[in-house]
Amino acid sequence: MPRYKEDPPAVRVYTVCDESRYLIVRNVPALGCGDDLLKLFANYGDVEECKPMDAEDCEQFTDVYWIKFRLVSNCRFAKRKLDEFVFLGNRLQVSYAPQFESLDDTKDKLEGRRKEILARLNSQRSKGRPVHRMLSSNEAPSLPASSHHIPNQINNRLRDVGDAEFRSQSNNAQITRVSSDKDYFPSQSMNQTVKTVRDKLNKIQSSTEHLQAGPTPKKTRVDNRRRI
Repeated sequence: MPRYKEDPPAVRVYTVCDESRYLIVRNVPALGCGDDLLKLFANYGDVEECKPMDAEDCEQFTDVYWIKFRLVSNCRFAKRKLDEFVFLGNRLQVSYAPQFESLDDTKDKLEGRRKEILARLNSQRSKGRPVHRMLSSNEAPSLPASSHHIPNQINNRLRDVGDAEFRSQSNNAQITRVSSDKDYFPSQSMNQTVKTVRDKLNKIQSSTEHLQAGPTPKKTRVDNRRRI
């Protein structure tokens, strides 16, 4: 039979509202080991209070302790290290207890979090890393006034270039007239054919010009007959 691994426990992500400087520690052996538990958590920061919670429901032969740290950062570090830590044979269950916070505690927690974020941003700036920040409408960069005339300047330059190209093409396209007596082909028969065609075209052109000029006026006849 193949053996399947068990799914790892889900990792919970705590927000600044969930964090607190108060902790509840469950599954502590009921051996009167409060001092030992205090020494264990004091390794991660200053602990102001550590006392058992007799009214809290718990498993048989275990106790629940309430611990108050001086700083939220120390409390966060202690929870990360000691949650699921084996203490005197039992695996500790450490959780935040923000319900014990006062209004001042919440304000101090949020202010401390803001300072931590600013310190991280300053460290990134000192290391040369880019720090992205949203600009407000008043801080949005504006283009210089000269940049608004750039499209007009480009259009004028394109127009000048087009005119120059048109003039150059017009100069190159001048028709060079060649005399009708010039031979175009190395073959004499071909040249004779060209000459014959030219003669016919010249006759047609002359007749057309004659018709366009109109009929010539008749000469007046002089009557030389003798009258009786």
